[in-house]
Amino acid sequence: MKHSHLRLIAALVACAVLGACSHRDDKTWQGYVEGEFVYLGSSQSGKLTQLDVARGEEIALNAPVFALESVDEAAALQQALQQLAAARAQLADIQTGKRPVEIDVTKAQLAQAVANARKAALQLTRDEAQYRVGGVPKGQLDDTRAAADAANAQVRELTHEVEVARLPGRSQQLLAQAAQVDAAQAAVAQAQWKLDQKHVNAPAKGRVYDTLYRLGEWVQAGSPVVQMLPPQNIKVRFFVPETVVGSLAPGRALTIHCDGCAADVNAKITYVSNAVEYTPPVIYSNESRAKLVFMVEAHPSADDAPRLHPGQPVSVTLQ
Repeated sequence: MKHSHLRLIAALVACAVLGACSHRDDKTWQGYVEGEFVYLGSSQSGKLTQLDVARGEEIALNAPVFALESVDEAAALQQALQQLAAARAQLADIQTGKRPVEIDVTKAQLAQAVANARKAALQLTRDEAQYRVGGVPKGQLDDTRAAADAANAQVRELTHEVEVARLPGRSQQLLAQAAQVDAAQAAVAQAQWKLDQKHVNAPAKGRVYDTLYRLGEWVQAGSPVVQMLPPQNIKVRFFVPETVVGSLAPGRALTIHCDGCAADVNAKITYVSNAVEYTPPVIYSNESRAKLVFMVEAHPSADDAPRLHPGQPVSVTLQ
């Protein structure tokens, strides 16, 4: 396609230089249709498992175009989702302290310790009374007093354990676990993006000009699978002499005539070259000014553009 365009350009330039076929009158010039193709590919590699379009088919915006094998990406997404769920559960556990069942166990141990402390206090009271009348030796009283102190200490310990069990984790632990949750969410987003890259949809409506792979073939990352042409990417190029280019500006209306078209196509100039695109192999002089040509581009409306085809020769009449 590129070589044919170059040959067509060379012919147009030659016509402009010779002054024989460049225009039919002062406002009509020869040109050709050009298309800026969109090459659809994926940022990921994989085997082509689905091809939803065919050459020459008109497709709509966001229509499915092709898909690559995505078993690995789907598994990676599931793994990332499970890791995110685990990180969130651990954060919730830190925020709420121990489970109610664990607190109940500590409470039961506290009740038992309170009963033991009460029993030890009663025993201490009896031994102190017996010691005053000489009923027990000093060593037994000391043992009873030590047992009572130990029982009271156990009560205080278990009381504090119940209070601590109801507390959430320390602020540093909470911040660290919250960071783990954020990291897991980022991993999920990355895995989802890679999976989405295996399914490519049309970025605009247009015509499929070619499919470059067959089902089952391996597609490298970045390699185009489908070549399409949106109607807004169809334009007309034509060339005008130095004496005309000064009167042209973007937005000026023109009419495009092509062989076989049922009716002419309206368009507007979108670009006027500021420099000479092609010059004949002669030394510049005032006599050769008419041989200088400037490239001009015009775009038809999106509704009329499908009537034109890349490489097609046309006649352009300025309005």
